[in-house]
Amino acid sequence: MLTSLALLFIVGLFAGSAAEKLHLPPLFGMLLAGILLGPFGLRLLSDSLLSISADLRQLALVIILLRAGLSLDINDLKRVGRPAFLMCFLPACFEIAAMVLIAPRIFNITVIEAALLGSVIGAVSPAVIVPKMLKLMESGYGSEKSIPQLILAGASVDDVFVIVLFSIFTSLAAGGTVTLLSFADIPVSILLGALIGCLSGWLLQRLLKWVKSEPYQVLLVLSAALLLCGLENSLKGRVALSGLLAVMSMGITLQKCSPIHAKTLRPIFSTLWKGGEIMLFVLVGAAVNINYAAAAGLPAVFLIFCVLAIRMLGVACCLFKSDLSGRERLFCMIAYTPKATVQAAIGSIPLAMGLPCGELILTIAVLSILITAPLGAFMIDLTYPKLLQHTS
Repeated sequence: MLTSLALLFIVGLFAGSAAEKLHLPPLFGMLLAGILLGPFGLRLLSDSLLSISADLRQLALVIILLRAGLSLDINDLKRVGRPAFLMCFLPACFEIAAMVLIAPRIFNITVIEAALLGSVIGAVSPAVIVPKMLKLMESGYGSEKSIPQLILAGASVDDVFVIVLFSIFTSLAAGGTVTLLSFADIPVSILLGALIGCLSGWLLQRLLKWVKSEPYQVLLVLSAALLLCGLENSLKGRVALSGLLAVMSMGITLQKCSPIHAKTLRPIFSTLWKGGEIMLFVLVGAAVNINYAAAAGLPAVFLIFCVLAIRMLGVACCLFKSDLSGRERLFCMIAYTPKATVQAAIGSIPLAMGLPCGELILTIAVLSILITAPLGAFMIDLTYPKLLQHTS
């Protein structure tokens, strides 16, 4: 496994650098490196590494969400108001509804299977969006109207909302029963995650006063974040809780209660993310079965772009009557398109369950990663200097 890890970082690093020199997002090169090294390419990554791939991807997500939380000012979110709330669920609802309307007409699937497909594709990727928005916050683009903060907050809850819907539609597709209480998991997961995260952040800021060493402070905060994710897994099936939202809430609370510690920890987690980014996207690429993607053909690509256009319309509805200009609204619509981590994490579950639509869902999930992750990241980088105001 050690050799595989070395290959992952070395090939991922150089592939990302090569993509950057070609004026492409580094993650595009990292995704290709993962496909090349993975079980559907040269098979250079060991089974022992691939068996813990999901845990490693989650570790990388925890690092970048901690970094985001430590940078988010709750006053900025309050200033954004209604649009931030709507961005948490409305674009995903638009995309899932579009999938239900369009997918059965293109592929031989039922409405429930189309809804399940929509819940897989509907989640936006925090792994792509969060580092991009942090970069904008640090450089001062869109900060006057808290646009990066708006997108950050919405993306973090969007995933929770879609994953709970995925569990509901999976049960329906498998012939199970779903009650109204199943839908209660959505607000419970969000509220409980935010509450436990805030409580953890408050406790952490008190503990950090006793820990003077910066490396130990980082270990303490990272360990607390991992425990929150572990708590989600241990409560699964009994109580709905979003571990990743709890992690971000913990960072926000820590930043609010102890700005000095947050200022110290931010650059350290930024450095950790450099390695986490490579690990995350190479492993996401390794999960991509390129054969499935090639077999899907143009109808699948057409479907992805159709529902993506409807998703962008959903973002526009969220921003209706806001104080954002037309250019700024267009940027938000573009920034809410990349897919990657959730699709890689849950795209294969319907196939593993033996559902008739499983192979199609995995195929479209793979294509959505290959198309939207690099394209979305590229469009964000290309458009933000032209569409957002710069505040020095």
